Amino acid sequence: MSKRTDVKKVVLAYSGGLDTSIILKWLMQEYGCEVVTFTADIGQEEELDNVRPKAIKTGASKVYIEDLRDEFATDFVYPMMRSSCFYEGKYLLGTSIARPLIIKAMMDVAAKENCDSISHGATGKGNDQVRFELGAYHFDPSIKVIAPWREWDLMSRDALVAFAKKHDIEIPPAKKSPYSRDRNLLHISHEGNNLEDPWWEPEEDMYVLTVSPEKAPDKATYLEIEFKQGNAVAIDGQAMTPLEIFQYLNKVGSANGVGRLDLLENRYVGMKSRGVYETPGGTIYHVAHRGVEEITMDREVMNLRDSLHPRYAAMVYNGYWFSPEREALQALIDETQKTVNGVARIKIYKGNVGVVGRKSDTDSLYDVMISTFDDEKPIYNQADAEGFIKLNALRLKTRSLIMKRKAGK
Repeated sequence: MSKRTDVKKVVLAYSGGLDTSIILKWLMQEYGCEVVTFTADIGQEEELDNVRPKAIKTGASKVYIEDLRDEFATDFVYPMMRSSCFYEGKYLLGTSIARPLIIKAMMDVAAKENCDSISHGATGKGNDQVRFELGAYHFDPSIKVIAPWREWDLMSRDALVAFAKKHDIEIPPAKKSPYSRDRNLLHISHEGNNLEDPWWEPEEDMYVLTVSPEKAPDKATYLEIEFKQGNAVAIDGQAMTPLEIFQYLNKVGSANGVGRLDLLENRYVGMKSRGVYETPGGTIYHVAHRGVEEITMDREVMNLRDSLHPRYAAMVYNGYWFSPEREALQALIDETQKTVNGVARIKIYKGNVGVVGRKSDTDSLYDVMISTFDDEKPIYNQADAEGFIKLNALRLKTRSLIMKRKAGK
């Protein structure tokens, strides 16, 4: 069966940029199908007013633009933040966590419009193709996925521009920045151009969200962030929604040069790539959350949860948000967060974020009468430590004796 007859109606993940505008027209030509576009507002701070007329002019039969910022913060960023995880020990997964929400909303449109196919502008080298498509098959196992970058021969900007001119597609002005960027409420990423040289140090004018730490204010900023069951609910006593929390923390973090990361990471498809990230609000949030966990979380529960960090982070990074293993792990994580109730006092200064105080009126496991060095009224019997140490040393002593015996001593 030819392509022109096996696809009738497609929903396209559409940004309004050159690539997705060309994809829109290419789909209509290559598959002879109707195309509906979908654009998600997840806090990228881009002007979306021009998206609808541009999509209609290029040939879209219908245009969907949805504000998903509240859902993004509440149902995706917050659950991930409860895990306290980083990908490869550093990356707060800003791009990765946005993809499952985008595909969820996009598949809602596909169902509403009776689309038999979806399409996206992710390349065949990256992670996003995996994230989008795994999510799509979760919602509709029978959906057809069209990934033009894996099919067409438009493999250079010159070829794309020539296609656009031929089909009267508006060509946006040359980018002010040579970098490929992805932005949302949680972060912005920078890839490509000079960053492809792993020895090259990013220039200051590359950064978008954060001031240089060297040029940040000379006076420290203090915040008190309150958590309930592992979720931030207020800053300096002012109750806020998850979206408002991140909007506020982003402003504070950006002004203080917080959240810059230069990472040479391992993509799921097998190659290494370099990304520079700015995650101002997320960095502050993570430190504050960990601060409240320190005073409210049982040692072995924390050790167990932390041992699962790499697994959870990989699930998010690799596109398995809707998998049974992520859902099972999330249930465990959320159980650990039931006692994470308290306040962290945060000091922010020239790119640095630290906890300078933490308290919990209901779930603190810290008892000064046990921990104090002042033993006027001892609760903890220090002599008990001798037996504890000897029991834990037994296997080490046994091993040492065997080694000496083997050595003839």
